[in-house]
Amino acid sequence: MTAQQHLMPTQAEINAALQKGLTQSQQDALHNARVAVVGLGGLGSNIAVALTRLGIRQLYLYDFDKVELSNLNRQYYFLDDIGQYKANALVKHLRQINPYADLHAQVVKVTAENIPTLLGSCDIICEALDDAASKAMLVSTVLSTWSDKKLVAASGIAGFGKAEEIISKKINKSFYLCGDGSSDFHDLPLCGARVALCANQQALLVARIILGLEEK
Repeated sequence: MTAQQHLMPTQAEINAALQKGLTQSQQDALHNARVAVVGLGGLGSNIAVALTRLGIRQLYLYDFDKVELSNLNRQYYFLDDIGQYKANALVKHLRQINPYADLHAQVVKVTAENIPTLLGSCDIICEALDDAASKAMLVSTVLSTWSDKKLVAASGIAGFGKAEEIISKKINKSFYLCGDGSSDFHDLPLCGARVALCANQQALLVARIILGLEEK
């Protein structure tokens, strides 16, 4: 037995550490929820980390891109990840938080055609894509395909605007939106702290939905 194996916490110990203070029903809800993150860049990588730290174990992670040096200012990757597919690199990091998580990661470009297959088994979908056209496609396809899934999207995360400008709002019974709603990364730089702020708001919304804390 290696030292690393000897020191590996049990699944029960990991669960207790990640979900300290939660009731058993809350823990069960987080364990049983199936959450997809579409896009694993600045938003998606940080969303996935936050969800894993919340004790959400069933994550479906989708991205087709590789880690580049320019990603390190805002995305949850490191120098030794450069050149790796984001889906694969992120799984490696998430397993350092919870080695028992049930992670379904695919190197794939999400399209209107494959959305039913990729997202059909998920309860909640986090939109974390880069460009407006892809965002619009995902939102439109998800909302027109299912009425029982929750979609948490983002719009407006660029620049160095105030933290309180990043807000979360409910658009309808299935659709939530985080961000300032206006800033465009084509015109403004991407600040890692502001990107992570929006990502964590999305993750918090996911947790609130799972725990029944959001209005129906």
